[in-house]
Amino acid sequence: LIRPTVDQREREREMMMGATTRGATRGGVRGAKCAAPRALTRFTTARPCSTKVRAVEELNRSVASGQEGLFERPTVLVAEKLGQAGIELLEKFSNVELAYDMSETELLEKIKDSDALIVRSGTQVTKEVFAASKGRLRVVGRAGVGIDNVDVHAATENGCVVVNAPNANTVAAAEHGIALLCSFARNVAQADASMREGKWNRSKLVGVSLVDKTIAIMGFGKVGSEVARRAQGLGMKVIAHDPYAPEDKAKALGVELVDFDEAVARGDFFSLHMPLTPSTDKMFNAEVFKNMKPNAVVINVARGGVIDDKALADALDNNEIAGAALDVFAVEPPPADNPLMGRPNVVLTPHLGASTVEAQEGVAVEVADAVVTALKGEPAPSAINAPMVSSELMKDLMPNAELIHKLGVVATRLGKNIKKVRATYKSVSPDDLDTRLLRANLVKGLVEHTTDAKVNLVNADLIAENRELEIEESKVKGSNSDLVSGVELVTGADPVFPDFLERNNKIAVGGKVKEGKPYLTKLGDFDMDVCLEGSVVICRQEDQPGVVGKVGQILGENSINVNFMTVGRTGPRASALMAIGVDEKPSPEVIQSLKEVEAIKEVIFVDLPGLPL
Repeated sequence: LIRPTVDQREREREMMMGATTRGATRGGVRGAKCAAPRALTRFTTARPCSTKVRAVEELNRSVASGQEGLFERPTVLVAEKLGQAGIELLEKFSNVELAYDMSETELLEKIKDSDALIVRSGTQVTKEVFAASKGRLRVVGRAGVGIDNVDVHAATENGCVVVNAPNANTVAAAEHGIALLCSFARNVAQADASMREGKWNRSKLVGVSLVDKTIAIMGFGKVGSEVARRAQGLGMKVIAHDPYAPEDKAKALGVELVDFDEAVARGDFFSLHMPLTPSTDKMFNAEVFKNMKPNAVVINVARGGVIDDKALADALDNNEIAGAALDVFAVEPPPADNPLMGRPNVVLTPHLGASTVEAQEGVAVEVADAVVTALKGEPAPSAINAPMVSSELMKDLMPNAELIHKLGVVATRLGKNIKKVRATYKSVSPDDLDTRLLRANLVKGLVEHTTDAKVNLVNADLIAENRELEIEESKVKGSNSDLVSGVELVTGADPVFPDFLERNNKIAVGGKVKEGKPYLTKLGDFDMDVCLEGSVVICRQEDQPGVVGKVGQILGENSINVNFMTVGRTGPRASALMAIGVDEKPSPEVIQSLKEVEAIKEVIFVDLPGLPL
């Protein structure tokens, strides 16, 4: 370690203080040390790095303390009727606008001023909706289970979280399925219509018993499981088809899992509970109906599009199956020319699966809670397109998320056309470290300067894929007990400043979190100790007398205040690196003036505003 003499320190201090006369009264460098070889040692810091506080955390605290007026509340647009309990929950956190029965044009206009949108099944949330929001829309809440009326891909592209309410209406939907089952089996709807006409047609309305009949449940999720329990209570034999259902779950309920063809061949009644996806669209078609029993009855409380309406109508006309009971339709409400309307062997209800008082209130509270959770930046359990990261893990990783975000920004200042980055995380438990939040923030740091799109945990991987940006991650054992004790990024991108390259001609930046703040600890072959907050000027130079003073003079003459300075060298009068924290952004002319200082080889400016995801 080479220690400067007192006289040397005084001369260097005088040079700096004299050169920054106009900025000195507001701060500036107050002392200096020479650095050890190949290490950077801080001069002294005129002020500590400010602590960034996420806006949403401030808002949460203000709501809790009754001071929500100090911060702008998010706006939630409710496009379809929602239970009062859900609205009241939303109003505690946000401004709520109720706008039912909007046209598409009205929705596109209102969405511009909305942070969240809540819909049921009647509103189509298309890519045009996300485009019209211009990045403001952060959450779409679906008050129900199905999300086929929401363009999830467009939501993901725009960094918008999609949440639903998968639990609150489970029992209601199952009960309605059983109601349709019993209604069809005993001709309840036909008998009621007959009685209203003053008729007494007992002999024409003979039904069938459900005992010992086989019900095939197509989709063995939450609702399907509840239907199975109730069907067993009616004495029915229950089989199920679901390629994703665990065998042990079915066995525990006394249900036999079978493949699709076997279910079609064995079922007397079919209860449909699958989502509408490209693979289930019109899954029940002409060929399937031909393979059913002639006495088969199809009951649908799931999604209308899983049935080919024309094929079902043809099957009924040809007596290939006995009938159907439908609560959902491909187009709602169904048009008058729908081939299933007005048939005596088809029972129809207007999408009543979730229409109970209890379910309506439960769905409203569930979706409102999910929307508020997502707006707070916390993981919503019902998020459709966002990876689940627990709130505890997010809290632990947030300082390192900010660190890797800013390391990514620094890397983009050193290289262009970055296509591949190797990220190495040092962790006390590398095998258990969930890096999704860190990776998302790395992508944000690497691409945010080139796009207007909001980059966050929802769309980071998709953005990286679309840009052919490869993120290679590795996890190694750290030297202390911190969850993440250090991060290093290495890329072989085209160097903007070759003087900052490692010896192996790679761009390398590294850092760690100290006392909750992000620090740059490695730049190329140099070890550093620079707080990554605010604005930093980095100079690559040859070590010689007067360089520090000249740099300080140029900054002072342009009213740029210095808040810290870090300098180091590989040896006396050898390569050196200087990092200068500044309160004002230097103009391109100032940067050029610094480059013209003798012995300075390169200068870069890094502005590090903003918050992590």
